Amino acid sequence: MRKTTYILNLVLLVFLVMSCKEHQPKEHRTIDKIEKEVTAKDILGNSDYLAISYGGYRKSSRDFQPTIEELKEDMRILHAMNIRVLRTYNVQLAHTSNILKAIRELKKEDSNFEMYLMLGAWMDCLNAWTDRPVNHNVESAQNAEEINRAVALANQYPDIVKIIAVGNEAMVKWATSYFVQPNVILKWVSHLQALKQTGKLPKDIWITSSDNFASWGGGDPQYHTDDLTKLIKAVDYVSVHTYPMHDTHYNPVFWGVFGEEIELSSLKRIDIAMNRATKYAASQHDSVANYMKSLGISKPIHIGETGWASASNGFYGSKGSKATDEYKEALFYNNMRQWTNQNNMSCFYFEAFDEPWKDAHNKGGSENYFGLFTVEGKAKYVLWDLVDQGVFDGLTRNGKPITKTYNGNKDALLLEVELPPVKSELIKNH
Repeated sequence: MRKTTYILNLVLLVFLVMSCKEHQPKEHRTIDKIEKEVTAKDILGNSDYLAISYGGYRKSSRDFQPTIEELKEDMRILHAMNIRVLRTYNVQLAHTSNILKAIRELKKEDSNFEMYLMLGAWMDCLNAWTDRPVNHNVESAQNAEEINRAVALANQYPDIVKIIAVGNEAMVKWATSYFVQPNVILKWVSHLQALKQTGKLPKDIWITSSDNFASWGGGDPQYHTDDLTKLIKAVDYVSVHTYPMHDTHYNPVFWGVFGEEIELSSLKRIDIAMNRATKYAASQHDSVANYMKSLGISKPIHIGETGWASASNGFYGSKGSKATDEYKEALFYNNMRQWTNQNNMSCFYFEAFDEPWKDAHNKGGSENYFGLFTVEGKAKYVLWDLVDQGVFDGLTRNGKPITKTYNGNKDALLLEVELPPVKSELIKNH
């Protein structure tokens, strides 16, 4: 009898212990699982997950693909400055798949390493990038292959790929080499959403298209079509591009020195001009938000791309709008981070490193100088404080330590900073 009682008491004790464990907070019991289940919804609009556009190309042609080790160098640098989400643009080349391999290796080497991807699938019209006449009403047969590659990578790396973007500036009509109609983007967005529903893509992955603000209805009414409305409804969020730097030439309504501003100090004039540039970017975001509101659609909006080049020998340099230098680049970057963080938006800032292939035939072209770092791995003015703080200590690019541009001499930098033109001069010269 005593033995039976003892056994019953032991069973009861085991039951109570198991019951207590079962009622512990879930996060304490499954913390590792929770960490692996970070989703796009958790990342986007979260200032703990800073985003950036990334290309690791170091030479004047994409024929020279970065190695896994070179990509890991860059990943470590970006991770050190609290970047947690990268944006890529296509899966036609090995670049994106190699980035994913690099991230996975880094995660295995260091359990604290965390990096996610907004994976871009490039979209083209028929005969894009050929010597044959382009047809903007028919898509390239390669689009289907690109989507299939994107799906395969998303399924292979579900812990890293959290967003798929169908097309990059693929609907904006000034992209005359390749743009497609919204129905093409809608077709592939709908296809990916259907794969999520049938379990052929992770259910929490978010689908979007990343395009100019006008393409999302924020500008010319010619974009206001039924297919665009359907597309806005189909995406999980709207990824908007805004480039005030380009509009210092094309639409300089905000750019220059106005009225009594001419009496201010040089740096104060520049500060005011860059604040106006930030407000201009915000107005383009707002134009998309207002168009969506007019349609009765409520979706998150994030900045899929924006940036400011540090040099130009063309429209934006000393012979043009005098917009490009490292000082103005730093102001714009900091302004955009502050504005988007305050408004719970992600900003995939363009871009991490200079890429000389962007305008290979014009070494001084602005497209080559949008990076926060030079190709050699020197930190531009916007990152000088991080260098001083030791954030990049022990890290390298191309095997060289991270140092400051201009040898850290701000006076030398400012000698190359040009003032925005007086507004009347800009209008006269435009």
